[in-house]
Amino acid sequence: MITLKNQSPKVLVVGDLMIDVYLWGHAGRVSPEAPVLVVDVDKTNTVLGGAGNVINNLLALGSQVFVGGVIGDDQTAIELNDMLIASGANTTALITQKSRKTSKKTRVMASHQQIVRFDSESREPIESQSETKLKEAVSDLLAIVDICLLSDYGKGVLTPTLTQYIINEAKRHNKKVLIDPKGSDYSKYKNATLITPNRKEAGEAVGATLGTIEAVKEAGEKLRKTLALEYAIITLSEAGMMICDQFGSTHIPTQAREVYDVTGAGDTVLSSLGFALACSKTIDEAAHFANIAAAVVVSKLGSATATIDEAIAYEFRHSINQSANKVLSLREMAHEAERVRASGRKIVFTNGCFDLLHRGHIEYLQKSRAEGDVLIVGLNSDKSVKALKGESRPIVCQEDRAFMLATLGFVDFVVLFDDLTPIELVRAIRPDVLTKGADYANKEVVGREFAGRVALIDFVDGRSTTSTISKIAKDQVC
Repeated sequence: MITLKNQSPKVLVVGDLMIDVYLWGHAGRVSPEAPVLVVDVDKTNTVLGGAGNVINNLLALGSQVFVGGVIGDDQTAIELNDMLIASGANTTALITQKSRKTSKKTRVMASHQQIVRFDSESREPIESQSETKLKEAVSDLLAIVDICLLSDYGKGVLTPTLTQYIINEAKRHNKKVLIDPKGSDYSKYKNATLITPNRKEAGEAVGATLGTIEAVKEAGEKLRKTLALEYAIITLSEAGMMICDQFGSTHIPTQAREVYDVTGAGDTVLSSLGFALACSKTIDEAAHFANIAAAVVVSKLGSATATIDEAIAYEFRHSINQSANKVLSLREMAHEAERVRASGRKIVFTNGCFDLLHRGHIEYLQKSRAEGDVLIVGLNSDKSVKALKGESRPIVCQEDRAFMLATLGFVDFVVLFDDLTPIELVRAIRPDVLTKGADYANKEVVGREFAGRVALIDFVDGRSTTSTISKIAKDQVC
């Protein structure tokens, strides 16, 4: 489950700020003046848009947010500034440029569908004087924040020189920089920590159509290497997201069950990734959290946000459905173990048949998990169990045993194996801790030469699959 409650990291957001106006109504007739629908407006909503939506998402999660950007000297700018202050964001790095028109997008919504949108904004690069002022303000903030997010909507604030300045300054302060990119030339994002383009944007950046998952992987790897990034994360809408790093690529399926509106989903991914990483979570944990937050947001209408409580509730409701993702092949597990190890987390490995799951199994696995950060369970296949226990076993087939183990919150991964011993699994995973039952005291533990150490776990007296089968055979009850 998510462990991000009551966190309040300091996050700097720099980018294109704007106001989104929604005119809500219903269309029941055609205008006599022209062949267009007439929308009777019932209500109007005005919200922060662009980088402002990233800010809203961060505030909803509990962040302290510092805003960097350039706005005009107009009524929209006054309204935008007031909205930022009212939200609780720090606007000391918000620069005013008199010649600039502050972005405002107005959407007409009828029967929960967008009929038309009209924009009023400047798109040319900010003036050099504004850029200098913003550099100075951002430099001061990078010394005190935990992470920096750049939200590029292509409206001219994030110029190549400003973007590179922020990335270099952040590195000097040992702070991560996460970027939601725009356009087809990504050179200005070079040396950032990560970028989060969607499939279409990534395809435009590499000059290819990303029609398959394999093509997405290739694009992500190309972007990561070309731009000297730590990670390239490509969002795939209903297909989830792809994480590319030095160890390869990992596809994370979507968590969404109901999709009403994808507006602002990219902003949610950027903000939730930044929030989790600022809270010292690993990239895998951050991506998992971002996937859940995005699922919450697309189930709402309009540019929406997700709170920690909403994310926790969503994860709980759908945790059973995700259990299959924890059952990996040996090859997949070896790759995942490298990623876990690189993140500095301690790997614990144990193995067994786990036939007729009972209290003894549960306590043993809980105690095993307490020995480290990630618990990997090697599960004897049906073939292996029969060879060890006889033709009458297992009682429960391997698919069901794996499923039940995977639903346990303290089990991180399950790997099936056919051999009589898990020696090949241990060799491939190289765990920090190898756990076995206390009855292995003074016995040889298979695979101990590939593990950091061996920990012996006490059993619960009277709790075993054999005793359970015996009770069933004798028609006994507790």
